[in-house]
Amino acid sequence: MKTLSNADDKREILKRIESIRPGSSRRWGKMTAHQMICHLSDGYRMMMSEKPVVPVGVWYPRAVLRFAALWTPFPWPRGFASAPEVDQHSHGTPPAQFEADVQDLRELVERFARQPRDFEPQAHPHFGRLSQRALMRLGYLHAHHHLQQFGA
Repeated sequence: MKTLSNADDKREILKRIESIRPGSSRRWGKMTAHQMICHLSDGYRMMMSEKPVVPVGVWYPRAVLRFAALWTPFPWPRGFASAPEVDQHSHGTPPAQFEADVQDLRELVERFARQPRDFEPQAHPHFGRLSQRALMRLGYLHAHHHLQQFGA
């Protein structure tokens, strides 16, 4: 299973990020390519406790969702609602300058994967508290999902 703890998997994500252009076409969803770059950055900031989020009320056990999302081979569903703080159509960080935003995302991926880490992760709004292993898996899968959205 791919994870940002693995250097090859991290390089793969960074290379795929570099393939995104401002005009890259989406395969689904509403975000532009530039908004997706900012959304991924917000996701890493959220996981690194730099972008506070409020837990999302859920009707299902968080442990079940966490297991299904991180450890089963099924692709993530399209259109799953983000926490408002990282939603590009709500309170997400607005795009500024594309190349600078891409560079910011690259630096966030590097910092997120670095060991020992220099941040204390906050609970995920849908999944709750995550182990180091789960955090690195989520860091990979979230990027993978949205990069696939733009054919990268």
